[in-house]
Amino acid sequence: MPTYTPGLHILATFAAPAPALRNAEACRAFFDAQVLAFGLEKVGEAYHSFPADDTGDGGFTAVLALTESHLSIHTWPEHGLATFDVFLSNFRRDNSTTVRRLYAATLAFFEGTELTQTEVRR
Repeated sequence: MPTYTPGLHILATFAAPAPALRNAEACRAFFDAQVLAFGLEKVGEAYHSFPADDTGDGGFTAVLALTESHLSIHTWPEHGLATFDVFLSNFRRDNSTTVRRLYAATLAFFEGTELTQTEVRR
């Protein structure tokens, strides 16, 4: 029976202040810094900001493709919510600690309060 485990996937929902949930450019700079800090390799990315409505709240979606797999965030500033997920494969090294640290850094960056968090071992 194989002993290899493909990696850890964290899926989470958190509450955060609306201004942070509108700022896709700040998130881009943060994610780029995290990719560098954790020694990950970005191979593609997509950021999309949604137009503001009558309340002035326009959220964004960001997805980063990594050689190790991916990370993504979707924000709803009008509700003070975000969903986030990160999966890093263990192909070259065990990335479980990195996944948890990246999630913790993201919560701190957004000044978020965790509502739900699921860890899936692949």
